[in-house]
Amino acid sequence: MPKNFKEEVFFSLIMAGLMVFVMAGYNVAMSDGFSAGYVLEVLKGYPVALGVALVLDLGLVGPIAKKIFFNRIFKPEMEEKPAIIGVWISVLMVAGMVSLMSAFGMIVTANFGGNIGLTYLHTWIFNLFMALPLQLLIVGPIARTALSAFQNRGQVIDPD
Repeated sequence: MPKNFKEEVFFSLIMAGLMVFVMAGYNVAMSDGFSAGYVLEVLKGYPVALGVALVLDLGLVGPIAKKIFFNRIFKPEMEEKPAIIGVWISVLMVAGMVSLMSAFGMIVTANFGGNIGLTYLHTWIFNLFMALPLQLLIVGPIARTALSAFQNRGQVIDPD
């Protein structure tokens, strides 16, 4: 886990960068299929979506997810199992980010359909089913490995 703001920003850049890229590709494929302009469409929206995701992650969803976890879910015996803490915070983060980024995607693409509530619910469910395993099984481990390397940079390892 990040130990200071610099590490939090680094971790968020990796996590949000990968999640936004994959989820943007997923959402473009879900709405338009794999057309000739697929890659360009994903890349075109990526910088703005990443900026929004980083602001939401660092400024809103991250703090709220941690507050919910530590004030309502955390039990002292969990302290000995950091993986459990990480999974809980990841689930809360994904729920919050999917909720907000699904709305962002609908607004940016003007994808409101016939019924805005049902369109949002459909978008939210499909994004949650993709984002949760993506975060827990692929992006989360990559980001934690990168954070660990970032935290250990410059430390000399004694080969003996």
